[in-house]
Amino acid sequence: MANLKILRRRIQSVRSTQKITSAMKMVAASKLRRAQEQAEAARPYAERMERMVGALAASTRGREGVSPLLSGTGRDQVHLLIPITADRGLCGSFNSAIIRATQRDIRRLEAEGKTVKLLCVGRKARDALRRDHGDKIVETFQDLQRPALDFAKADGVAQRIMELFEEGAFDVASVVYNRFRSAISQIVTHQQLIPFTPPEAEESDDTADGSEGGAQTASGAVYEFEPAEEDILAALLPDNMAVQVYRGLLESAASEHGARMTAMDNATRNAGEMIDRLALVYNRTRQAAITTELIEIISGAEAI
Repeated sequence: MANLKILRRRIQSVRSTQKITSAMKMVAASKLRRAQEQAEAARPYAERMERMVGALAASTRGREGVSPLLSGTGRDQVHLLIPITADRGLCGSFNSAIIRATQRDIRRLEAEGKTVKLLCVGRKARDALRRDHGDKIVETFQDLQRPALDFAKADGVAQRIMELFEEGAFDVASVVYNRFRSAISQIVTHQQLIPFTPPEAEESDDTADGSEGGAQTASGAVYEFEPAEEDILAALLPDNMAVQVYRGLLESAASEHGARMTAMDNATRNAGEMIDRLALVYNRTRQAAITTELIEIISGAEAI
């Protein structure tokens, strides 16, 4: 009967785990809907702002006095990588995908003779990267989703990035995050923040209309800017970086909840299958024990 006792304990343990994973799945599903709506609502604004800044950048290309956020430092030696992960685990490959992508970027840049620094967003990025690259981590942001993620927190991250840039801590800054596609699919995305890189559609064939302060975008629309493009860029570039950071955080939050919901759903189903297998073994073991006892009783009666 000792084996039966062990099997009963294992079945009870798996059932308790199944209840936990099922509850986590429901919580993640409830959070996913709101996070997905926020991420999808932020995309049009972020994309259009990026295109608008790209059109301005194209019209000021080659001019003097352009914001350093656009022109950069003129060097490409020190790179700041900003991986965005979760503060918690139990979300499948969500965190590991970002960590692997960041590690690949580190190896590639170091092979090219570059210096790499890390600004980690999320506890999991810090914990995973500090084992091999602890000396590269300059700062960590965590608990941005508690109690709720808002633009002020993203602006705080962007402000810190700009402070490091003004201090000359790096030449190029890039963010790495998971872009939400569906609950079972997230896309690892790399986006350069500093210096600003215009979108490809706006980057090519942007021409001036021949008058001062006028610029033509790839769509053919002609704009005249007041005040000058340089002044508008100086105001828009910091705001655009905050918007892009906010977009990355929203996409990452939606991807995290989707990945956690999928992972917990798989764990719940696996627990159910394990319970079925253990129950089958338990019943067979119990039947064998009963059969053995009956044989012993019958054999003893016949011996008498």
